[in-house]
Amino acid sequence: MSFFTDLLGSIWDRILDNKGKVTSTGGFFFGIIVTLAFKDLYPDLEASYRRRIRQLRGVNIPHPLPGQTDYVRLEDHTRRNSKIVTDPQDARRTRDRDNVEEIPVGIEGLIGNTPLIKLRALSEAVGCEILAKAEFLNGAGNSPKDRVALSMINHAEAEGLLVPGRGDVVYEGTVGSTGISLAAVCRARGYGCYICMPNDVATEKSTLLTNLGATVERVLPASIIDQDQFVNVARRRAEEHTSSPHQKGQGFFADQFENTANYLAHQNTTGPEIYAQCGERLDAFVSGAGTGGTISGVTLALKPLLPNLKIVLADPQGSGLYNKVKYGVMFSSTETEGTRRRHQVDSVVEGVGINRLTANFEAGMELVDDAIQVTDEQAMRMARWVVQREGVFIGASSAVNLVAAATVGRDLGKGGRVVTIICDSGTRHLSRFWKGAGELAVSGEDGLAELSLILDMEK
Repeated sequence: MSFFTDLLGSIWDRILDNKGKVTSTGGFFFGIIVTLAFKDLYPDLEASYRRRIRQLRGVNIPHPLPGQTDYVRLEDHTRRNSKIVTDPQDARRTRDRDNVEEIPVGIEGLIGNTPLIKLRALSEAVGCEILAKAEFLNGAGNSPKDRVALSMINHAEAEGLLVPGRGDVVYEGTVGSTGISLAAVCRARGYGCYICMPNDVATEKSTLLTNLGATVERVLPASIIDQDQFVNVARRRAEEHTSSPHQKGQGFFADQFENTANYLAHQNTTGPEIYAQCGERLDAFVSGAGTGGTISGVTLALKPLLPNLKIVLADPQGSGLYNKVKYGVMFSSTETEGTRRRHQVDSVVEGVGINRLTANFEAGMELVDDAIQVTDEQAMRMARWVVQREGVFIGASSAVNLVAAATVGRDLGKGGRVVTIICDSGTRHLSRFWKGAGELAVSGEDGLAELSLILDMEK
């Protein structure tokens, strides 16, 4: 106290002029000194004031209420849109300002824009980044065929081949996934759905189709040259519908194998999504081929943007595409050359592999750089490996893709990046593929050693 008193006294004489009046400069410095003195002399002034306020209010009020003098409003800033907006115009401005994602409309709004995930255990084991496009997260039929189904229906509507409310029915020959996607999208668009499929595919697929409201006709497996092969039966049923005077609307044969709306769906959506998600850094794309739409569409989208990108076909045993890519001859070692009166593919793997060229595969075939053949045992063991170490329960075609992707990744080594497709869940393959996979003995090897055994199995 004495310090500030002496200080003020000594300065006071200096800040007054000879007439006893405060000069402007002296007043300025005096104000500063008084402020500092106030801060040091009365540090508990605000605390005393708060205590007095609380005493006046009474001890029964533990915390100030809204409207009271020292009320403080607590707000949650952990959420982007915590502000409550009641006026529609304010709501629209808030949405535009915060870039709120629009609410999808219908089941079609859940198709596409699937995440690209890094498979951690597989990447560490092969020493290369293995990324998987999670197509099983498409919202209609839970596979990449959602994109195809929507594309084929959109194109048919644009050409007047399908008209909502007319009683039209979509017909298709499929081993499951395309039919499931079509059944869901047809329901959403108001069309009927009629699916023809081989009677040896997993029964859970036909059960799901029936529950989606589709009519299912199961036929004996046969070669494409046989008029009773499932694709040919579907085409015939569509023609019969259209020509019948007793049925409403028309029959539309979707023809996923030859309908180029198939590969266009992937060229227009899947490929660009992968490019954006990878940040333009990608060394190889690996995919199987059934209709050929996925590998062709993605390849046609990515190759012009990434000329050095390596495109690799993952092909199951019994399929002829491996030899077509590697040697230019459509042939499988499991059949006699020149004979085509047989099952589509001699494999427990459903959804990929074929012994003929389709329009969709031919669209991008010349850009495919290499092919890797995958045995049933490799695929089943890979499915077991992935579910045990990644927690991802994959289907048969996805297992084929991952065997090939891991093989490519091991060759690329550190710093490489491979993208492949996880097509659907293993829940659609319980009675066939996973029945065999579940019976395989679990290896006692560690993850890396077991993976090496899988990749190096004799073909």
